[in-house]
Amino acid sequence: MMENNNLIDTVDKTRLPKHIAIIMDGNGRWAQQRGEQRVFGHNNGVQSVRETAEAAAELGVKYLTLYAFSTENWNRPKDEVDALMHLLVVTINNEIKTLNDNNIRLRVIGNIQCMDPQVKKELAEAMEKTAGNTRMDLFLALSYSGRWEIVDAIRKIAQQVKDGTLSPGQINEKLVSASMNAPDLPDPELLIRTSGEYRTSNFLMWQTAYTELFFSSKLWPDFRKEDLYEAIIDFQHRERRFGKTSEQIINCKG
Repeated sequence: MMENNNLIDTVDKTRLPKHIAIIMDGNGRWAQQRGEQRVFGHNNGVQSVRETAEAAAELGVKYLTLYAFSTENWNRPKDEVDALMHLLVVTINNEIKTLNDNNIRLRVIGNIQCMDPQVKKELAEAMEKTAGNTRMDLFLALSYSGRWEIVDAIRKIAQQVKDGTLSPGQINEKLVSASMNAPDLPDPELLIRTSGEYRTSNFLMWQTAYTELFFSSKLWPDFRKEDLYEAIIDFQHRERRFGKTSEQIINCKG
């Protein structure tokens, strides 16, 4: 890999993905490799969150979404879930200053009604305290899954049909997108997954129809700014056709 300074100099600031989404995978394996409990990896992953968010904001990325806790994660051992909830409370409280210093607004997607009351309280306070920030929106996906979000959107649309304010013929892709958790959040152009796994694990299923995927072998606690730069550089070398041919793309640019 190139040195950090060379990597950031290679990033084309005029062709940045507007929205980057990340599946932060590998905390448990990172801890186990060191003979520690899984929560040790989650604790060390906080530094990766901090560095990645700062790097994205510094480059000029407008939206960053981190898959922090899936609906399936509720099935993990109770001790781990409890430790994760405690870590969330502590981290959110500790990171408010960093978010404000970097002009980053915190937002959340997911079924947060299922979250611990203290987590919900800390989240609400953090979102309120960062609401005026404009440099970048940092979304945490908590108690989230893509299928849950799609079902939730269907329920909203079905209720409108039941109430007589919407006819089935009016249902289209635009309406479904507007019924998602954060309708103002653009679809991600780039999705990064760490830990060497090659799947999207029920993350932003509707929104990632044409998202470029980048898989890193790094475990999440080892992911740093230069790894984000590497993913963005790889993204910038790809041709995004959206169903068109290469010739059509070239002609449009011309």
